[in-house]
Amino acid sequence: MFCGGKKSYFAATVCIITLTSMVTFSYIRLQRLAHLPKIIQEGRRCRGEIANKTITPLKDNRTFIISPYFDDREGKVTRVIGIVHHEDVKELYCWFCCQPHGKIYVSKAKIDVHSDRFGFPYGAADIVCVEPENCDPTHVSIHQSPHGNIDQLPRFEIKNRKAETFSVDFTVCISAMFGNYNNVLQFIQSMEMYKILGVQKVVVYKNSCSQLMEKVLKFYMKEGTVEIIPWPINSYLKVSSKWHFMQDGTHIGYYGQITALNDCIYRNMQRSRFVVLNDADEIILPLKHPDWKTMMSSLQEQNPGTGIFLFENHIFPETISTPVFNISSWNTVPGVNILQHVHREPDRKEVINPKKMIIDPRRVFQTSVHSVLRAYGTSVNVPMDVALIYHCRVPLQGNLPKESLIRDTSLWKYNSSLIMNVNKVLRQAVL
Repeated sequence: MFCGGKKSYFAATVCIITLTSMVTFSYIRLQRLAHLPKIIQEGRRCRGEIANKTITPLKDNRTFIISPYFDDREGKVTRVIGIVHHEDVKELYCWFCCQPHGKIYVSKAKIDVHSDRFGFPYGAADIVCVEPENCDPTHVSIHQSPHGNIDQLPRFEIKNRKAETFSVDFTVCISAMFGNYNNVLQFIQSMEMYKILGVQKVVVYKNSCSQLMEKVLKFYMKEGTVEIIPWPINSYLKVSSKWHFMQDGTHIGYYGQITALNDCIYRNMQRSRFVVLNDADEIILPLKHPDWKTMMSSLQEQNPGTGIFLFENHIFPETISTPVFNISSWNTVPGVNILQHVHREPDRKEVINPKKMIIDPRRVFQTSVHSVLRAYGTSVNVPMDVALIYHCRVPLQGNLPKESLIRDTSLWKYNSSLIMNVNKVLRQAVL
């Protein structure tokens, strides 16, 4: 097309828009082509050492691989959950070894650093690579260059390759357990409440805990309820116990909690109908239903097409207690007895209560702690008369007298089952 001569402003504008569109389209097409897999070698065997750690640093020490997952929701891709420096990591490549012909394909990765870094230099990232068309690779290697020797690169198993039927209805993701965690009694109570409410699996990203807590975890692992994911993130990065950057030289917030939550979603995407994202001192307490299964059936019926359900967090201060349920055999176990804490802090007009979630993992691409970042469908705020998060911890409004708190004994409707189950654990785990 030729643009020039004595033409009207309208024609010139149309011409400019057309040219701009053509250039933009060409650029997008070139970008897509740049990310398509290319054969670089043939007749090779895949000999690279298989990585078996939860966190694997690449040689640049700016990229840390957690795990790759097959994801066919937006094309045939391998989605690698990782941690990267948001400025220093510019290019990464996926190396696929396709058997039995031994063809080596290299795909340029799209590096998508999650928006919720909260000022830290490192953040959760999706490292996304288009897979070869005529190959379903079982492993992938990640490298800073499209050139090199694949035998010298660690290989990572690509999970979720095979479709599975749901083995559980609810999986709780707890991330991350750190600080030599020793709130043993409250952890056991939370675990038993989860089971009463319908949970079959709890995934704990464990950084550190006390010896007594380790004993409890082993009990629940043997029972088949708990799955432990080792989380030695402080071996690789300077971690903060705060969620926002304090200009203190740390690299990543709250022990890499957001990365662990995203990994937990993908890890359970094909085996769990719902994934619950909350901390070990939080319990989503249904107020109109006996358990989560009936609650979620009702919520889904009322909100068709919704995959993210947000529940409001309410603080029950551990500093305010009642003498009821002062069970002597529990007094020797370190930690909080949640049955004795039934006074809730009132809402503050200027503060929005944070939320935690029950999600359909197949509808979520990326999550933060209190909301999802990218997902199919809509999110729903669950009304407080349907359910709330019982969160027993240090107070946020510590200056309030007991009379200003709201007495809320909703937890007590589970007291008989909870006491019996906790006593059983303490007896069997020999605490």
